[in-house]
Amino acid sequence: MPASDLRTHLAYALSAAERAANRDLSVALAEAGITVEQWRILSALAENPGQPMGELAETVLMPHPTLTKAVDRLVDSALVYRHQDPADRRRVVVYLSDQGTALLDRAKRRAVSQHRAMERALGPERTERLMHDLVALVRMIE
Repeated sequence: MPASDLRTHLAYALSAAERAANRDLSVALAEAGITVEQWRILSALAENPGQPMGELAETVLMPHPTLTKAVDRLVDSALVYRHQDPADRRRVVVYLSDQGTALLDRAKRRAVSQHRAMERALGPERTERLMHDLVALVRMIE
C-alpha cells in the first residue's frame, strides 16, 4: 500500500463505511424525530436500565462530555431521567422514561428497516460475516 494513498488504508475505509451507514440511518431515524446518537443512548438504556454515565459513554461510543450534553437534552425532553444510584448514592444513573420508550419503539422500526435494506444489498450471509469480522476486529484492537 502506498503511504500517500489514504483511501487504501483500512482505518479510512472503516470510517467511510461508518459515515455512510450513519448518514443513511440518520435519514431513517429523522422520520421518527430522533438522531443516531439519541437512538444509541435510548437503545442502550432500554437494554440495560440504570446505567452510570461512564458506562453509558462506553456503550454508546461517545466521549463523556458529549454524552453529558446529549443526556441533558434528553432529560429536558423528558425522554430519560437521572436518579441517584441506590447501591452508591454518590453515583447518578440514567433511565429511559415512558416517553423515551415510546419514541424508541417508533425509531426502532426505522432502524430495523435500514438494517434490512443494507442486508438486502449485501445478502444475509455476507452481512453476518461482516458483523462477525467487525466485532472480531474491535476485540483484537482493544
